[in-house]
Amino acid sequence: MAILGIDLGTTNSLAAVWRGGRAELIPSAAGGFLTPSAVSIDENGTVLVGQAARDRLISHPDRSAARFKRYMGTDKVFSLGGKSFRPEELSALVLRRLREDAEAYLGETVEEAVISVPAYFAEAQRAATKRAGALAGMKVERLVNEPSAAAVAAHVHEGEDDKVCLVFDLGGGTLDVSLVERFENVISVTAVSGDNRLGGSDFDLAIAQGFCEECGIDFNALSTSRQEMLIRQAESCKIALTTQKLVVMTVDDGTIQASLPMTNEWLIRKCARLFRRMTAPVQQVFRDAGLSMEELDELVMVGGSSHMPSVRQYIAQVLGREPAKDTRPDTAIALGAGICAGMKARAEDLREMVLTDVCPFTLGVATFNEADPRRTLMTPLIERNSVLPTSKVDTFYTIRDNQNKVDVEVYQGENPYCDNNRLLGKLTLPVPPAPRGKQSVQIRFTYDINGLLEVEVVNQNGQNKSLVLKNQDMDQREVERRLKELSALKLHPRDQEVPRALLARAERLYTMTVGGLRAQVEQMLTWYQSCLATQETIRVAKATRRMESFLDNAESYLGQDLLDGPLFSQWEDNEEDDT
Repeated sequence: MAILGIDLGTTNSLAAVWRGGRAELIPSAAGGFLTPSAVSIDENGTVLVGQAARDRLISHPDRSAARFKRYMGTDKVFSLGGKSFRPEELSALVLRRLREDAEAYLGETVEEAVISVPAYFAEAQRAATKRAGALAGMKVERLVNEPSAAAVAAHVHEGEDDKVCLVFDLGGGTLDVSLVERFENVISVTAVSGDNRLGGSDFDLAIAQGFCEECGIDFNALSTSRQEMLIRQAESCKIALTTQKLVVMTVDDGTIQASLPMTNEWLIRKCARLFRRMTAPVQQVFRDAGLSMEELDELVMVGGSSHMPSVRQYIAQVLGREPAKDTRPDTAIALGAGICAGMKARAEDLREMVLTDVCPFTLGVATFNEADPRRTLMTPLIERNSVLPTSKVDTFYTIRDNQNKVDVEVYQGENPYCDNNRLLGKLTLPVPPAPRGKQSVQIRFTYDINGLLEVEVVNQNGQNKSLVLKNQDMDQREVERRLKELSALKLHPRDQEVPRALLARAERLYTMTVGGLRAQVEQMLTWYQSCLATQETIRVAKATRRMESFLDNAESYLGQDLLDGPLFSQWEDNEEDDT
């Protein structure tokens, strides 16, 4: 029974497993290793996950969702086709697809996973991620911070020397920055910082808005589907600028007719605010670790958005150091999660490896504020960047004469006032009545590497109470209820994933085009559907290959002023080949 390592991303997700002395990526049913983190409900109530769902964001925005990772741990509800989903439930559907792909590839059951999370994820977000795993039918005892996973992958696969390394992880929706020390078989995270609302999708939005600004279009006045179409076009231009000096973004869908050349210099101007936001987390980790930038040995950049030349250039200038060239930004975190899964399974060739991580946020209790009794203060017990596991204890005294109980409120955050931090839980312990300050309690926080916080309170008589803060947002009964409901949803069959994704891609292309090209897309779409309806394996395989080629050609024409010749003509006379 395999333990799966999973990179649950904002934009894409992928999985790996440790076997044969190495971390091995799991291929998806659609081919490749990346599964878009998108979910859609089709008109028959079937759940689509991956590329097909991503393409339906444009053609069926009311039935589709993406970027839900950003809302993990919140009360946000997504409505898809008349059904309501919390962010962790949509994530669970993505995890379920990854689990099924892994079981099909490995030929064995997957019941447990190690899932990577942004280092700066708070307790509620981590708890929601664990619930997502449970709802996908997997036990998740261990979460690994994404930069830590990347550092593990670099150490194992690249044979890195002992170094102080900064891992800059810019994904689709989050930024994580970590300082990592590698010494022999020990990988130690010394400080983490980040921004949970900064990633590649923010650049896509800024590019789309910049395009509209310069073309005289009111972005906010556009429909959701047209905004999504522009964002997708912007993403394509962003990706093209990683290898090209100049790209032209052209939109012509009957409502919007505009064209604009773009360069990396233009991108930097339009995204200047986003670049500035990258600086603070970088500076923070050095302050927290007590290191200077001159002590840095290596810069490792991971996450799909770190491919952007402008991002690499900016961070290199901030640190005065070029990033390492031998990293694999898209897969490093998944490979690291796969290695951590092997460590959890106590694989023989990983037994000597040790990974130490840190608490990314401060944990403390509410205390009386003499200066302003209306606002309670947060007194830290476990400071951010404390090495895990850790246990800290402190003594607190009564504040009133004849006080007969102590109310302990547990908070998470970096603000001195409790009302600006997050309440995690509370408990009450009796104390013998006595003059103010004569009775005390000891409060101990124990925080483990799996993200479990135990709070123990003991009075002077030896009476004690404890509180374990884990998955506090949803009790076990609720988890079991939602698991049954999600399991009842009809997930689109894996073996039909490629045809369904092609149909969604064609529908998206139809939405984005007008005139002759739209007519050709419609004709091709009708033809392909008729081929699929035959359920003849060979005919469907040939038709699928031709449909892929047609869509590749059609999409390559987008953004060009002239369309050369009818795209469909090469197949008009060849339908007999598919019989």
